[in-house]
Amino acid sequence: MSLPTEPIGSIPRPPALLAGIADFETGRIGREALDALYDDAVRDTITRFEALGSPVVTDGEQRKPSFATYPVHGSSELAGDGVVIPFADGHTRTLPSLTTGPFRYATRAEGYLRAAQRHATAPVKQAVIAPSALSLLYPAAGIPGYDREAFLDDLVDEAEADVRGALDAGAHAVQLDFTEGRLSVKLDPSKGILDSFVALNNRVLDRFTPEQRARIGVHTCPGGDQDSTHSLDVDYAELLPSLFALHAGVFYVQLASESEPDRVLATIAAHVRPDQRVFVGVIDPIDPVVETPRQVRDRVLRAAEYIPPERLGTCDDCGFAPFGDDLSTSRETAWAKVRARVEGTELAARELGV
Repeated sequence: MSLPTEPIGSIPRPPALLAGIADFETGRIGREALDALYDDAVRDTITRFEALGSPVVTDGEQRKPSFATYPVHGSSELAGDGVVIPFADGHTRTLPSLTTGPFRYATRAEGYLRAAQRHATAPVKQAVIAPSALSLLYPAAGIPGYDREAFLDDLVDEAEADVRGALDAGAHAVQLDFTEGRLSVKLDPSKGILDSFVALNNRVLDRFTPEQRARIGVHTCPGGDQDSTHSLDVDYAELLPSLFALHAGVFYVQLASESEPDRVLATIAAHVRPDQRVFVGVIDPIDPVVETPRQVRDRVLRAAEYIPPERLGTCDDCGFAPFGDDLSTSRETAWAKVRARVEGTELAARELGV
C-alpha cells in the first residue's frame, strides 16, 4: 500500500487481561502471572493487526495503565489531587500531582516497544505522551526547593530520552500524544497555555535532527474516554495554526468525527508546511457503528482534494481505550474498524493511482 495508514494507539484489552489485572490488584495472582497475560495480549494484538494487513502495527497499549500517565505509573512521588479534566458527558479524569523533585520517568516507552517487537514482523510504531501533558503534573502551589523552571528542564530531558529511546530501538515512528492542545484553548481562549505547550514541545523536538523529526509525529484530537470527549466543541481553526508550528515531520489529525471536515481540511492546507505529512482520521472510535471501506475511501478522496496524496496518510481519530479501565468499546468492534481503515485506504490508493 503506497498510501500509508497507521493505528493511533490503544486497542481495548481482552477480557482475560482485564480479569488478570483485577486479580493482581486483589492479590489473587502474582506479577509473573500478570506479565504472562500482558504478553499474551500484546501477541494477540499484533497478530490481529498483521492478519488484517496493517502495514504498521502497535502493541495496542495493552501494558499501559493510561496513555497520559504511564511515565509516572508506580511512582511514590505523586499525590492524587492534580488537574481535573471534565468530559462532555459529565465524568472527569484527575491527573496526579508531583510532590517532590527532581522529576524522573518511572517507565519509558522503549520497554513497551521492545516487548512488541518480539512478536511483530511488520514495522512497529510507538506512542509517547507529549511533555506538555506531563507539565500539568506540577502543582499550582509549587514545590518547596524545586521551582517550575527546574521541573521543566528535567521534563524536557526525560521526554527527550523517552522519544530517543524508542527511535534508537527501531520504532517505525514515534507519536507524541497531544490531546491537551485542543483542551488548552477551551481552558484559555487567549491561547497563552497553548503557546506555552507548543514552545515546551519544541524544546524537545529541537533536540533531534531533521531526519529523526521525519519519524516523529504529533497526534491531536478532542480527547476520547468512555465514548465522550473533552474539547470537541473547540473550533479546530483555533488550534491548527499553532499545531503546525510544532517542529515535527508528521501529524495525525482527528477528522472522522468532525461535523465540517471540508472546513478543517482547508485550514490544514493553509497551515501545513511542505515538509510535513498529514494522516487524517477516517475512523471514529467513539461511534459504535462500524465504518465501511467505501466510507473510508470517500473520506480519503475528500482529504486528497486539499492535501497532495504524496503527503497524505490515514489513521484512526484516537485510540479505542486510551485509559486502561475504559470498557466503552469492544475489542471486536475495534478490529472491525481497523479492517475498514486498512481496506478503505487501499481502495482510495487505487483510485488516486498512488
